[in-house]
Amino acid sequence: MATELRDLLRVTPGGKAELAGRDPDDTPGFKGKKAKARTELDAMAPVLADLQERLFAASTGGDRHRVLLVLQGMDTAGKGGTVKHVIGHLNPAGCRIRAFKTPTPQELGHHFLWRISNGLPGAGEVGIFDRSHYEDVLAVRVHHLVDKEVWSRRYAEINAWEEALTRDGLVLVKVFLHIGRDEQRDRLLRRLDRTDKHWKFSRNDITERALWPHYRKAYEAALERCSTRAAPWYVVPANHRWYRNWAVSRLLLEHLREIDPRFPPGDFDVEEARRRLLAE
Repeated sequence: MATELRDLLRVTPGGKAELAGRDPDDTPGFKGKKAKARTELDAMAPVLADLQERLFAASTGGDRHRVLLVLQGMDTAGKGGTVKHVIGHLNPAGCRIRAFKTPTPQELGHHFLWRISNGLPGAGEVGIFDRSHYEDVLAVRVHHLVDKEVWSRRYAEINAWEEALTRDGLVLVKVFLHIGRDEQRDRLLRRLDRTDKHWKFSRNDITERALWPHYRKAYEAALERCSTRAAPWYVVPANHRWYRNWAVSRLLLEHLREIDPRFPPGDFDVEEARRRLLAE
């Protein structure tokens, strides 16, 4: 692929997100069908695993790099499915996964970034957030949980916080999983059709769905105001699960390759160690 996928999916800093103009059925950067995507995913898996191992190994030598995949999207967009898929490529021991639900009373007693900071990956780790600090300019805004003057200043706070983290070696891969409204309805209906999926359905899903236009406006604002050079947003069309999985994996691969983690040199004499072992 001559053009990197992130160049195709990135929300240009200072530009418009224009979600209405982005087809959730589209497959930017990919030509083919599900079978081809699965073949390419199988080929990507060992490369991602190798890069993850190198990332962790580099941290033992003092390298501060770590990766954080942030997943946002409307209900049923596939955040949980994407997490499961990504983990399938990686060593779980080197991953830190957090799903951010409604803040607890303790969390509400702190700055909104406090609980997020506590979940960040350490050096050499790959972190995955199912929802994130962006809920504090999304759900909070849509449901009027705080005054506008409060949530509106959070964009700048988020940008400053993310920039500081990237200067310290964190590589942010922020992904908005973009599904269509009709696709969301179909996915919710399929949950109703299957008793083994009823646990994933809530009456609140219907209430939230009615707020679709308000969420779209809130998402566009977050994408536009918080897609920066240090931490851009990527819009991944997510009506096709196979493309979603391929695209998120490809984005991770491109960012890890850019880090290009290296195994640190040993702090011992190889031949001396060999002689001692053979002499036993």
